[in-house]
Amino acid sequence: MRYKIGDVAGILGISPDLIRYYEEKGVVSPAKDPHNNYRYYDTWDINYLIDCLWYKNFGFGIEQIGNMVSECSYDGLIGLLDTKGTDIMDAIHRQEMLLQRIKLFCERLARTKDLLGKCEMRENAEFVRYINRRNFTYDNSPALRDISRKWLKYMPFSRRYFEIPKDALAEVRGDYEWGFSLGMQYVEEFGVALKPPVEFIPSRLCVHSAFKIIGKDKFSSQHIDYLVEYANQNNLTVVGNAFGNLACSVVEDGEPTGYFEVWLPVKKSRQTHE
Repeated sequence: MRYKIGDVAGILGISPDLIRYYEEKGVVSPAKDPHNNYRYYDTWDINYLIDCLWYKNFGFGIEQIGNMVSECSYDGLIGLLDTKGTDIMDAIHRQEMLLQRIKLFCERLARTKDLLGKCEMRENAEFVRYINRRNFTYDNSPALRDISRKWLKYMPFSRRYFEIPKDALAEVRGDYEWGFSLGMQYVEEFGVALKPPVEFIPSRLCVHSAFKIIGKDKFSSQHIDYLVEYANQNNLTVVGNAFGNLACSVVEDGEPTGYFEVWLPVKKSRQTHE
């Protein structure tokens, strides 16, 4: 039995263009009527096309499928399937990580809003970070560009990171820095190199809080003055740079609004007794 291309397309539920593509790749070789140039496909051709659709649904690309159906050996086929299985496992692992990341992100956003303007004592989790912007100026050096390219693949597991030097906390318009941070579980997962400009930040006792800023270019050290005041009122000494992350950027009442989580490293001050 011979079938025209439209018939084959109807039988298999695919487009004639896809059939022509497989023909170009040598998967099927329909007979051509010398009088009208019509293509005629036999049952064997349809079997080949079914094989193509079979492998397509494993996620193989059309180019690779053409080779698998028309040229691949038995052992070669097993090797390709084994490799595809590994790729699928990697994809599943990535999707599981993304799902867990979304859940943690939502939980963190809820905690951030609840913590606005409040202070609590907590130890920060260990992480690594690098700085690529000071105030409004980005570092465009080759070393930073190389790091930035490498860290692109870590999104969305990385976080927007800021740091306010200890000496700038008391200033009206103190300096600050921006970059990216990454939790230690992801450092191990992605094999991140711990060498400058990437630096490790250990766990420390901190005053922990959250704040929000309404409007563009409003970020300043003054937004965490209340953390310093809290430390002073509770007999705590600031022992390091304040740091934190942009939790999210949204629009509220027509204004760009940023929510920030912040940590201020402290230690308990010694009390003198008279």
